[in-house]
Amino acid sequence: MSDFQPHPLPMCLRLIHISLISLVLACPAWAQPESESDPESKAEKVVTLNTKADGYRGIWYMNQPSGDEYVYKYSGGLGTYCAKHKPFAIYCPEVNKTFFCYGGSTAEDNRQLLHMVSYFDHESKQVPRPTILLDKQTNDAHDNPVISIDSDGHLWIFSTSHGRSRPSYIHRSVRPYDIEEFELVHATQSTGDQEIPITNFSYMQIWHSDKGFHAFFTRYGDPAARTIGFMSSSDGRQWSSWQRLAAIEQGHYQVSGIGIDKLGTSFNYHPQGKGLNWRTNLYYLETEDNGDSWHTVDGQPVEVPLTDVQNPALVHDFESEGLNVYLKDLRYDARNRPVLLYVTSGGYEAGPGNDPRTWWISRWTGKRWERFPITTSDNNYDFGELSIVSPYDWRLIGPTESGPQPYNPGGEVAMWRSVDRGRTWNRVRQLTQESPMNHTYVRRVLHAHPDFVAFWADGHGRQPSESRLYLSNSNGDVYRFPESFDGPMTSLEKVP
Repeated sequence: MSDFQPHPLPMCLRLIHISLISLVLACPAWAQPESESDPESKAEKVVTLNTKADGYRGIWYMNQPSGDEYVYKYSGGLGTYCAKHKPFAIYCPEVNKTFFCYGGSTAEDNRQLLHMVSYFDHESKQVPRPTILLDKQTNDAHDNPVISIDSDGHLWIFSTSHGRSRPSYIHRSVRPYDIEEFELVHATQSTGDQEIPITNFSYMQIWHSDKGFHAFFTRYGDPAARTIGFMSSSDGRQWSSWQRLAAIEQGHYQVSGIGIDKLGTSFNYHPQGKGLNWRTNLYYLETEDNGDSWHTVDGQPVEVPLTDVQNPALVHDFESEGLNVYLKDLRYDARNRPVLLYVTSGGYEAGPGNDPRTWWISRWTGKRWERFPITTSDNNYDFGELSIVSPYDWRLIGPTESGPQPYNPGGEVAMWRSVDRGRTWNRVRQLTQESPMNHTYVRRVLHAHPDFVAFWADGHGRQPSESRLYLSNSNGDVYRFPESFDGPMTSLEKVP
């Protein structure tokens, strides 16, 4: 399905005493025995809030102070962060709504992470008050949620964690295509003859097909500092054993995708001894049997996990060129061939010293990998995703233009288009301009309706700030979500 194809109380800040929440987070709800008379334990009620916010506010987040004019390695309005979380929004033609999740915050604290779920009604062109699913008890946007929808229309929210210091959660909507009430899922994974509770995962990427759920994720220290893995489930409750896909030296970041009867992952690696800010090389693996076996793009079988830097999955050796690799997206074209989107730079620090930050695609022709530049921008963490509208209409919406806080993540958003399968690109429209804050982490919508094809947040690049949320239609018109409003539904404000 093409991405843009048309289809025939005020905020409750604290409900439960903080000490009780802390107790629950120390011992996840699914690890506690349930009362026979009350299947939903008191602990589960604490984790699952199911309350309403009075509007749309994103979280502001920073990582690693840098002691220079850019202040942090990266920072800003990161409600739709990060590159290794997918997806954030899905269109459902059955009800003509686009459902989405994001990392929200309160009016009083723009760094208190709340997991939010909502939808855009394409008939009325309005949005409801978002549901506050849970308080993640952190200010770390690495814990942002992702969304999936099963074959019966139930919404699934996967609440990730940054490493192992906090628990992860899986929730399912009680009713199909409905955001009013979610239940905590007591998910387990198979380990031989045992079923072990799933209590922790990082960087979740969740895809759904007629075979069920397919998840790419990361486990810290298992055995590499960041070990990438895969698991699957027919029902979202009982999952397969976790497969380690790669554990080379200090580990990896990955971005994944789903094609026609195919799943794939693109990943880089952290060289030993250089620290986890260094990431380089580009690899690709795929499976056509839901993880029973893995092979390279040309069909060469491989045994996972990969443990050697030089291996058959290598797409390009950027290490020999002294370049870092920042992964953005993986798509499959009309021929079911992978297209990889990523940015290269000279190092991890913000500022012009590591220019150019070049946006690339690598595409598989059926015989070889071809690599083409798209544009350049000014930060490693500038982020957009590919939309393959048709074989000769490929689009990238992202903050590729310099913003009010130059060389910090994000900037002004532009739409780029290729009519020759990614060989050449033209900027067809700048979507935002003269903004007070940088726009960051532009996410595409799965199976997008033309009214809502991209979704992102803004925020100040160098100091804590409010963060607002935006959407774009296929023409590049931008609308801002209201930070607060009266009544159950409201329209969005068009941005000049």
